[in-house]
Amino acid sequence: MSLELPALPEGRVRNVVRAPDPVLSTASPEIDPTSDESAQLCADLIATMKVSPGCVGLAAPQIGVSAKAFCVDVSDHPKTRSSHGLIVLINADVVATSRNEKSREGCMSVPDLTGDVKRGNRVTVRGQLPVTGAIVEIVTDAYEARALQHEIDHCSGLLFLDRVAGAHAVFPRKVYQDPRA
Repeated sequence: MSLELPALPEGRVRNVVRAPDPVLSTASPEIDPTSDESAQLCADLIATMKVSPGCVGLAAPQIGVSAKAFCVDVSDHPKTRSSHGLIVLINADVVATSRNEKSREGCMSVPDLTGDVKRGNRVTVRGQLPVTGAIVEIVTDAYEARALQHEIDHCSGLLFLDRVAGAHAVFPRKVYQDPRA
């Protein structure tokens, strides 16, 4: 099942900021999903995600913008069970979660490390679509659920490193390969 995404302007590829940039550790404010600036931000997020090898999600703070907006697309990832295709949400929150499971995560803003993070394996996320501001709810599981929670954390000023159980759960990233290759 795929979400009907409104038409967005052409996106620009933006630089991805890295920890310890302060924008990554600051909770982002909600934004007006119907504004032209929000539509452009979402288009830029998509463009940047698409040119980044192995990237399945990107949040506004990762491109230096303090705003509650992100995109996720796990459809080509080998760990995917459920997929809604390209998801772009503004002002999103997790409204229900169940069955916590531990799994390895990485992040473009922390490129040299991965970590074991416990997250809900089944989630309900509510947010707004860019352009229209329509409220949508997504119920999903497995890898897509993890990706959504990861990006919502970015909008709350949290990195996956803030969720690991301790130093024993952080690892050097192995050779980076694009899972779509």
